[in-house]
Amino acid sequence: MTDEPRSPAAEIWRQLRRHKPAMVSLVVFLVIAAACLAAPVIAPYPFDAINLTGIRQAPSLHHLMGTDDLGRDLFTRVLYGGRISILIGILSAVLGTGLGTLVGALAGYYGGRIDSLLMRVTDVAYAIPALPLLIVLASYTQAGVGSMAVIIGLLSWMGTARVVRGEVLSLRSAVFVEAARALGASSGRIIGRHILPNAVGPIVVGATLAVGNAIIVESSLSFLGLGVQPPIPTWGNLLQDATSTMATNPWLTIFPGLAILVVVLAVNFLGDGLQDALDPTGRST
Repeated sequence: MTDEPRSPAAEIWRQLRRHKPAMVSLVVFLVIAAACLAAPVIAPYPFDAINLTGIRQAPSLHHLMGTDDLGRDLFTRVLYGGRISILIGILSAVLGTGLGTLVGALAGYYGGRIDSLLMRVTDVAYAIPALPLLIVLASYTQAGVGSMAVIIGLLSWMGTARVVRGEVLSLRSAVFVEAARALGASSGRIIGRHILPNAVGPIVVGATLAVGNAIIVESSLSFLGLGVQPPIPTWGNLLQDATSTMATNPWLTIFPGLAILVVVLAVNFLGDGLQDALDPTGRST
């Protein structure tokens, strides 16, 4: 008796479940994201509640991660900061992946002059130092969630473009693409309905890894004072606020830094698991 054939989604999920680090990372990320999303409900204090009589208190039962220079509860601020940092990471990853997919698909499918032009633009974008440009752009824009996501996303699409271009180049002469072309399908339909679904693996993996990279970039800019500005907390500006007292009050840097570390590691391990699950050559029969 043979097993019933699985759908592609079911097979990917089966492969992903076998990757233990990826599954643990998925659970960790979802728990942290859910806790941050539910911050207004589960946080013990308002994120901007100042208590000058309780500044720089060490972690305790009343303040699980201690308090900062203004007596604000750090656990509360880490939760609220995670909402902003993770949101910026996801939005910028979606924007960067979408733009990179569009550029790579057009370059790979049409080839010729369009390919040369788009790849030269990609090469020029690659050659520009990202961090200095990010600093310049962030200093001239209003540092909000939307603007930060757009800035990071517009400077993170090049890798996806190159990967998608390579995938589309290998798929554009496939039998199913030639059949769709012979039936009169438009170029847009061929790219959107036939080629990109078969190149979804590298795109999904790249998008997953881009979330972690965007969180690091946002935290770096906020640490430099160029990201989302206080009193709105992010993990980066929580670190920036604690620079002057990190030697005497280490918990002010340990907990936001640990949040960044755990989330970035989780999305990277998840990306590794997705890469294995979406790689047809790596699947067992």
